[in-house]
Amino acid sequence: MSAGRKLVLLCGVNRDEFMNLDETIRLIRACAKEMNDRYGRSVFDEWAIVSLLQHQARILAYVGPRNDAFLKNFADDLGALRAELLNARYNIGDFEFARHGEGTKFESFLVLGKGIYLICNNTQSTMHDIAKDPRWLDAQVPFTELSDKIRSNPLVYSL
Repeated sequence: MSAGRKLVLLCGVNRDEFMNLDETIRLIRACAKEMNDRYGRSVFDEWAIVSLLQHQARILAYVGPRNDAFLKNFADDLGALRAELLNARYNIGDFEFARHGEGTKFESFLVLGKGIYLICNNTQSTMHDIAKDPRWLDAQVPFTELSDKIRSNPLVYSL
Protein backbone atom coordinates (compact mmCIF):
# COMPACT_ATOMS: atom_id res chain seq x y z
CA MET A 1 0.00 0.00 0.00
CA SER A 2 1.29 3.47 -0.82
CA ALA A 3 1.84 6.14 1.82
CA GLY A 4 -1.24 8.10 2.86
CA ARG A 5 -3.74 5.40 1.95
CA LYS A 6 -5.79 3.46 4.45
CA LEU A 7 -7.30 0.06 3.99
CA VAL A 8 -10.87 -0.20 5.24
CA LEU A 9 -12.09 -3.75 5.85
CA LEU A 10 -15.79 -4.45 6.14
CA CYS A 11 -15.94 -8.02 7.34
CA GLY A 12 -19.18 -9.78 6.53
CA VAL A 13 -20.39 -6.92 4.32
CA ASN A 14 -21.03 -7.78 0.70
CA ARG A 15 -22.15 -4.58 -0.96
CA ASP A 16 -21.43 -2.86 -4.23
CA GLU A 17 -22.04 0.69 -3.04
CA PHE A 18 -21.13 2.72 -0.01
CA MET A 19 -21.87 6.29 1.00
CA ASN A 20 -19.43 8.91 2.15
CA LEU A 21 -20.15 11.30 5.02
CA ASP A 22 -21.52 14.10 2.82
CA GLU A 23 -23.96 11.77 1.06
CA THR A 24 -25.12 10.39 4.41
CA ILE A 25 -25.64 13.88 5.84
CA ARG A 26 -27.76 14.85 2.82
CA LEU A 27 -29.97 11.78 3.32
CA ILE A 28 -30.35 12.50 7.05
CA ARG A 29 -31.28 16.16 6.42
CA ALA A 30 -33.91 15.10 3.87
CA CYS A 31 -35.25 12.50 6.30
CA ALA A 32 -35.45 15.05 9.15
CA LYS A 33 -37.29 17.54 6.96
CA GLU A 34 -39.79 14.92 5.79
CA MET A 35 -40.36 13.65 9.34
CA ASN A 36 -40.96 17.19 10.61
CA ASP A 37 -43.33 17.96 7.72
CA ARG A 38 -45.37 14.84 8.41
CA TYR A 39 -45.38 15.38 12.18
CA GLY A 40 -46.18 19.09 12.00
CA ARG A 41 -43.22 20.11 14.16
CA SER A 42 -39.71 18.97 14.98
CA VAL A 43 -39.49 15.28 15.86
CA PHE A 44 -35.79 15.31 16.73
CA ASP A 45 -34.03 18.63 17.32
CA GLU A 46 -30.67 16.93 17.67
CA TRP A 47 -29.02 14.66 15.09
CA ALA A 48 -25.43 13.47 15.37
CA ILE A 49 -23.25 11.04 13.45
CA VAL A 50 -20.95 9.44 16.00
CA SER A 51 -18.04 7.05 15.54
CA LEU A 52 -17.29 4.66 18.37
CA LEU A 53 -14.38 3.06 16.53
CA GLN A 54 -11.14 2.49 18.41
CA HIS A 55 -13.05 2.74 21.74
CA GLN A 56 -13.38 6.50 21.47
CA ALA A 57 -16.48 8.62 20.76
CA ARG A 58 -15.93 11.04 17.88
CA ILE A 59 -18.54 13.41 16.51
CA LEU A 60 -18.44 13.31 12.69
CA ALA A 61 -21.44 15.63 12.19
CA TYR A 62 -23.85 17.41 14.50
CA VAL A 63 -27.02 19.50 14.16
CA GLY A 64 -28.74 20.69 17.30
CA PRO A 65 -28.89 23.12 20.19
CA ARG A 66 -25.95 21.73 22.24
CA ASN A 67 -22.84 22.02 20.08
CA ASP A 68 -20.38 22.24 22.97
CA ALA A 69 -22.21 20.05 25.48
CA PHE A 70 -23.07 17.10 23.20
CA LEU A 71 -19.75 15.23 23.35
CA LYS A 72 -19.08 16.28 26.93
CA ASN A 73 -22.37 14.70 28.07
CA PHE A 74 -22.39 11.84 25.55
CA ALA A 75 -21.85 8.98 28.05
CA ASP A 76 -24.54 10.26 30.42
CA ASP A 77 -27.00 11.02 27.63
CA LEU A 78 -26.84 7.48 26.26
CA GLY A 79 -29.08 6.53 29.17
CA ALA A 80 -31.34 3.60 28.32
CA LEU A 81 -29.75 3.20 24.88
CA ARG A 82 -26.25 2.49 26.28
CA ALA A 83 -26.61 -1.30 26.47
CA GLU A 84 -28.37 -1.46 23.10
CA LEU A 85 -25.82 0.72 21.32
CA LEU A 86 -22.96 -1.47 22.50
CA ASN A 87 -24.81 -4.69 21.65
CA ALA A 88 -23.24 -6.49 18.69
CA ARG A 89 -26.61 -7.88 17.53
CA TYR A 90 -27.41 -4.68 15.63
CA ASN A 91 -26.49 -4.66 11.96
CA ILE A 92 -26.13 -1.82 9.50
CA GLY A 93 -29.53 -0.18 9.03
CA ASP A 94 -30.91 -1.45 12.35
CA PHE A 95 -32.31 1.08 14.83
CA GLU A 96 -33.66 1.30 18.35
CA PHE A 97 -35.81 3.75 20.28
CA ALA A 98 -35.82 4.54 24.00
CA ARG A 99 -39.34 5.34 25.14
CA HIS A 100 -38.49 7.35 28.23
CA GLY A 101 -35.35 9.34 27.48
CA GLU A 102 -36.06 12.72 29.06
CA GLY A 103 -34.33 16.01 28.38
CA THR A 104 -30.99 15.42 26.74
CA LYS A 105 -31.15 11.61 27.08
CA PHE A 106 -31.04 10.18 23.54
CA GLU A 107 -34.24 8.81 22.00
CA SER A 108 -32.88 6.76 19.12
CA PHE A 109 -29.93 5.42 17.21
CA LEU A 110 -29.48 3.98 13.73
CA VAL A 111 -26.43 1.93 12.71
CA LEU A 112 -24.88 3.74 9.72
CA GLY A 113 -21.77 1.60 9.31
CA LYS A 114 -19.29 -0.45 11.30
CA GLY A 115 -18.94 1.42 14.60
CA ILE A 116 -20.78 4.49 13.24
CA TYR A 117 -24.20 5.59 14.47
CA LEU A 118 -26.81 8.24 13.93
CA ILE A 119 -27.99 9.51 17.30
CA CYS A 120 -31.42 11.20 17.34
CA ASN A 121 -32.80 13.22 20.20
CA ASN A 122 -35.55 15.61 21.14
CA THR A 123 -34.18 17.76 23.95
CA GLN A 124 -37.66 19.07 24.82
CA SER A 125 -39.76 15.89 24.83
CA THR A 126 -39.61 12.13 25.38
CA MET A 127 -40.15 9.44 22.77
CA HIS A 128 -43.19 8.40 24.81
CA ASP A 129 -44.70 11.88 24.40
CA ILE A 130 -43.80 12.04 20.69
CA ALA A 131 -45.43 8.65 20.06
CA LYS A 132 -48.72 9.78 21.68
CA ASP A 133 -49.41 12.02 18.69
CA PRO A 134 -51.18 10.03 15.93
CA ARG A 135 -49.01 11.81 13.34
CA TRP A 136 -46.01 9.88 14.72
CA LEU A 137 -47.02 6.79 12.70
CA ASP A 138 -46.73 8.71 9.44
CA ALA A 139 -43.58 10.52 10.57
CA GLN A 140 -41.83 7.15 11.05
CA VAL A 141 -42.02 6.33 7.35
CA PRO A 142 -39.05 8.52 6.28
CA PHE A 143 -36.98 7.11 9.16
CA THR A 144 -37.58 3.51 8.07
CA GLU A 145 -36.87 4.51 4.47
CA LEU A 146 -33.58 6.03 5.64
CA SER A 147 -32.82 2.77 7.44
CA ASP A 148 -33.39 0.81 4.21
CA LYS A 149 -31.14 3.17 2.23
CA ILE A 150 -28.38 2.82 4.82
CA ARG A 151 -28.73 -0.96 4.83
CA SER A 152 -28.19 -0.97 1.04
CA ASN A 153 -25.43 1.66 1.04
CA PRO A 154 -23.73 1.98 4.43
CA LEU A 155 -21.51 4.84 5.47
CA VAL A 156 -17.79 4.17 5.16
CA TYR A 157 -15.56 6.60 7.00
CA SER A 158 -11.89 6.17 7.78
CA LEU A 159 -10.45 8.01 10.72
